[in-house]
Amino acid sequence: MAQAPLTIRRWTRAEYDRLVDLGVFNDEPLELLGGQLIVAEPKGEYHSSGVSVVEYAIRAVLPPGWIVRTQLPLSLDDESSPEPDVVVVPGRPSDYRHAHPARPPLAIEISDSSLAFDRQQKGSLFARAQLQDYWIVNLVERVVEVYRDPVVDASAAFGWRYRSVVVLTPGEAVAPLAFPGIRLAWSELLP
Repeated sequence: MAQAPLTIRRWTRAEYDRLVDLGVFNDEPLELLGGQLIVAEPKGEYHSSGVSVVEYAIRAVLPPGWIVRTQLPLSLDDESSPEPDVVVVPGRPSDYRHAHPARPPLAIEISDSSLAFDRQQKGSLFARAQLQDYWIVNLVERVVEVYRDPVVDASAAFGWRYRSVVVLTPGEAVAPLAFPGIRLAWSELLP
């Protein structure tokens, strides 16, 4: 007897947000990515330190009118509400009382155990959403990966990928696309 293929129930961001508001998930660390609920990896000391280091470095150089948010949701599209480790968004914290930001000019993941997932899944999702500047602080190889120039790629997880990938090593620096006058050194971004 042949088995029928499994049906996957996809969630919309509106449904997910409503369930979160109702407390259905009891603060379980979940992200909605491409309509699927993904359980977030536990955050160890090294990862947590990396988030703090990146947040500190970016907050120190941002001009007025911009804020740094850590591990908070984005309203990326109708089926995705990821929680990047660090994002830079315009405005003030109170601007996001009623809605999460949608298109940050800079999104950063701090990666150790989630490195492959952050490259392939989140990278494709962020490229599909047209985020122009996506960085991975790669704690495994101790480099900073800078992803830019989103393009269609049917073989990618969400049908998009970044055409440009630059890997920063010790002694190198990078300027966020939205802030070309700011330079962040490799040493400022790794714990």
